[in-house]
Amino acid sequence: MKVSRRGMLAGAAAAGAAGVVGAIGLENQSEAATTSPSQSTRESVELTWFGTHAWQIRCGKSVVLTDPWLTRFHTGTFTPEGADPKTKLVIKPDVIDRHLSTADAILVHHGHYDHMADVPYVAKKTQATVLCTETHANMLRAMKTPNDLLSPVRGGEYLPFDGFAIEVFPSLHSCGGKRHTYAYPGYRYDVPPRPRVIEDLVEGGTLAFVITIGGLRILSLSTANFDPNALRGLQVDVVLAAPGGEPGITDRLLQTIKPVRKVIATHWDDFDKPLDDPGIPWTDLTPLRTSVEKAGAEFVVLDHLQQVTL
Repeated sequence: MKVSRRGMLAGAAAAGAAGVVGAIGLENQSEAATTSPSQSTRESVELTWFGTHAWQIRCGKSVVLTDPWLTRFHTGTFTPEGADPKTKLVIKPDVIDRHLSTADAILVHHGHYDHMADVPYVAKKTQATVLCTETHANMLRAMKTPNDLLSPVRGGEYLPFDGFAIEVFPSLHSCGGKRHTYAYPGYRYDVPPRPRVIEDLVEGGTLAFVITIGGLRILSLSTANFDPNALRGLQVDVVLAAPGGEPGITDRLLQTIKPVRKVIATHWDDFDKPLDDPGIPWTDLTPLRTSVEKAGAEFVVLDHLQQVTL
């Protein structure tokens, strides 16, 4: 297994929390690991992290993107005042073009701006199939995404592509605060007016995906929450897991699915900060790390633009 950096980022150690940034324990396999039958035909799979839940998963010529949001702009999300819901949506094609050139599938996990705002541009650029809920599709139609690229799903689908397969599962957004809420809930049953500000991009239902590529099975979760009924007994090799959510939620996740070898942290960075800078944690990753290691899995953290080959 190999970790590399796309471009040199000076001062990566300044990410804010000692031991947070970098790849951790990539060489050793957990004793609790369950070997997937598909591993007999394993090929190298390269994961690149673009911050938030934006991942590029590549095996040979096959490329899958998750929530490809590379245009980062100031919202105030991680300030005491919180995000300004009237913050205007911005798309920076030059930033996207610098890092993304091709894709076969784009997986939209939920509809918030930090997951979906760049999808119309990326979809048109790559002509990739966009898997999303009907609400997401309606918002993407309002943002001039070509309708023939959209593939609305609900959960339960098994979708074979050339070189990989996608399984879709219903999921849940993380909740927080006294009332256990999250930002910008809601659905769009028809195509709305074009979204202009961040609150226009509502959650619209949350999905989880399993990407089977190169003989590797990757469970992709865009928030700390999940649907235990949908994932019970699921067998995967790698989980992309986010910090936050209700106490003990990662413990419940790792008890719900079959024993897993690796958990890679996702959506842990302050996304008001530039992608070219080292990631700054918005929360302490220790609880996530503790849950993962208690389950006997390896805990892996990548920095912005860093790659890991599995």
